[in-house]
Amino acid sequence: MSLLDALIPAAHAQAAAGTAAAPNPWLQLVPLILLFVVFWFLLIRPQMKRQKEHRQMVDKLAKGDEVVTSGGIAGRIDDVGESFLTVEIADGTKVKLQKGAVSAVLPKGTLKSL
Repeated sequence: MSLLDALIPAAHAQAAAGTAAAPNPWLQLVPLILLFVVFWFLLIRPQMKRQKEHRQMVDKLAKGDEVVTSGGIAGRIDDVGESFLTVEIADGTKVKLQKGAVSAVLPKGTLKSL
C-alpha cells in the first residue's frame, strides 16, 4: 500500500463529515454585496459626481472666460464651437482645443495679474 492510497480514504472521510451542515447560500452572497456597496460609495459615485460637474462647467464656457487646460496652458477663450474652442494664450497667439481639455475656469482678471 502506497502513501497515496493511505491518504485518499482519509480525504473521502473528511469530505463526508463536512457535508453534514451546508451553509445557507444567501449568507455567502452577503460579503459580495457589502463589497459592491462599499465600492459604489467610495469609488463609483464620487467619480460620477466629478464627471457631472466637469460636463456642466464645459457647457457653460463662453467667450472671454479665463481657463486652464489639463496640459497646464492658461488663456482667455476667444471663440467657442460645438466641440472645440479657441484660447488666446498670449497677444496674437491662439490655440484650438477640445472643450474637454479645460480643467478649470479662473476668476475674471486672473491672467492680467500674472
